[in-house]
Amino acid sequence: MNNKINVEQILKGSRVALAKAITLIESKKPSDRVLAQSLINKILPHSNKSIRIGISGSPGVGKSTFIEALGLQILSQGKKIAVLAVDPSSPVTGGSILGDKTRMEKLSRESDVFIRPSPSSGASGGVTQKSRETILLCEAAGFDVVIVETVGVGQNEVTVSNMVDFFLVMLLPNSGDELQGIKKGIIELADALIINKEDGDTIQAAQQTKSQYESALRLLTPHSFWKQKVLTCSALETKNIDITWQMICEFSKESKKNGFFQQRRAKQSKDWMWSLITDSIELKLKSHPELTTLIPQLEEMVIKETKTPQAAASEIIKKFF
Repeated sequence: MNNKINVEQILKGSRVALAKAITLIESKKPSDRVLAQSLINKILPHSNKSIRIGISGSPGVGKSTFIEALGLQILSQGKKIAVLAVDPSSPVTGGSILGDKTRMEKLSRESDVFIRPSPSSGASGGVTQKSRETILLCEAAGFDVVIVETVGVGQNEVTVSNMVDFFLVMLLPNSGDELQGIKKGIIELADALIINKEDGDTIQAAQQTKSQYESALRLLTPHSFWKQKVLTCSALETKNIDITWQMICEFSKESKKNGFFQQRRAKQSKDWMWSLITDSIELKLKSHPELTTLIPQLEEMVIKETKTPQAAASEIIKKFF
């Protein structure tokens, strides 16, 4: 693979070169990892120039329809968009569950749009371990807005929120008395909550859900200069999609003005570094010649409760360091 040619093509906005570069960084081959790191180092000065938006929500909430509507709105402002749709992978086969390449048909036909479905391959929270590098590549290719879409399950929201500038959680209308079981921590992470499907018979339910979440947010202390907002929309009818984009632009402008934008990105970079350190240490531990037989033995002892997890971990660390 000729890195120099690929870098030049990526910077010129070649979709083919970008797709090949993403495939390279997603590769698990040791030789490809070396090439991928070299590639990232070369494109880094040309990245970090987009607005990164994270969108999470449970299956059926209408994320694809919403992203298509939002994407078309952003395109009308003369901007280029990359959508990274992260599929949860099967824990048994490792294969992608959603197979969503046929989604967002209108958006995918636009010349200034790049859509990349990527299986999570068991990564924490369903977010591919290479999502951050993929974002950098998309930015180097000239995309002004990068949207990271994923299913809201477990650790997902935490992982996504730690790699984007604006984190949006989508919810369904619910006229019941309870708040859909959403955890306080997730509400705190979100920069905005969007109640989708405010159309047809669910208009009143959407408004009720909006009121419920607004009441819940009043009990929380704002985690930044920004007070989380709750909006209703209909992605199907493109209702309030323009207002959603205006809100994201307002957040971006204000956060850059008061320094929050830079602080958040700096923290994300530091957290990313430590995440990579942790992953590298774990990989080296499991492949260490002296530990390849010891680790399974210790695992078995922990399972049978003949050794505590703390003692087993301590033994491994002492052998390695």
